[in-house]
Amino acid sequence: MSTALLFPGQGSQFPGMGKSLFDSFEVSRRVFEEADDALGVSLSRLCFEGPEDELKLTWNTQPALLTVSIAALAALRTVGVEYSVVAGHSLGEYSALVATGSLDFGAAVRLVRRRGQYMQEAVPAGVGAMAALLRLPEGELDRVLAEAAQGEVLTAANLNAPDQVVIAGHAGAVARAAELAKAAGARRAVILPVSAPFHCPLMSPAQERLRADLDATAFADLTVPLINNWQARLVRSGAEAREGLYQQVPNPVRWTESMKVLEQTGATRFIEVGAGAVLNGLARGTAPVLTGARCGEAADVEKLAGSRGTAV
Repeated sequence: MSTALLFPGQGSQFPGMGKSLFDSFEVSRRVFEEADDALGVSLSRLCFEGPEDELKLTWNTQPALLTVSIAALAALRTVGVEYSVVAGHSLGEYSALVATGSLDFGAAVRLVRRRGQYMQEAVPAGVGAMAALLRLPEGELDRVLAEAAQGEVLTAANLNAPDQVVIAGHAGAVARAAELAKAAGARRAVILPVSAPFHCPLMSPAQERLRADLDATAFADLTVPLINNWQARLVRSGAEAREGLYQQVPNPVRWTESMKVLEQTGATRFIEVGAGAVLNGLARGTAPVLTGARCGEAADVEKLAGSRGTAV
């Protein structure tokens, strides 16, 4: 059985995440302690206790989710789970690169703290927005985006599944697109409660600020390949990994394509490593031949340890 690891991105956070890992595994506890030291704040307290409104601030959310994912990975390694390929959704690509040995965890925590800050500051509050379009009829997306833009920025941001696309751009354009999508037959078109319009050209200022931080960070070649967001292709070098993190900021997350690439690697199952189970849900529509599991709580680690009758 060939196993892939998938790492979730922003939107999976919740107060209490990672607490059972901290309580049950010394290796996970050390991950939280390292994150606290790297940032000079009690990120672990924020993960375990919230408050939710503080946890959902982008510059807090990003290092918090990364830390929970790497704490879960540390626990997973104690039961001997091996993996042959990794991928991460947006922010999750940083966790995936830590899992490959390309990126040092402490450096990653500091990077995503700045990434969150730059993203939040790139667009004034209220100027941008994002919306999820569910079951928009095939062939309608480009027309909806073109008609709704009216000279403003509006693009696909997350190509999550055949029946789920997230769009981003100027708030007015996103609102117009949501109405046009519903008129075109979308099952739902929902404005998302996010603080900035991620993965669209409005994020270009954040991308340029992040460049210096990425250039100052060491990236080693990967011990296992990564399917990146920007191109939905396998990368193996540190240089490719760094460039992918730079390019993903204003460009869409090509998750549907990434899951097709994952199937082509020969992986037969994946484990979602970190908070929540969003990626398990998306996989049902994009990679149904893969068996999915999750590892975000101590009980998940125990369950995976008990399922190791065959090599993983």
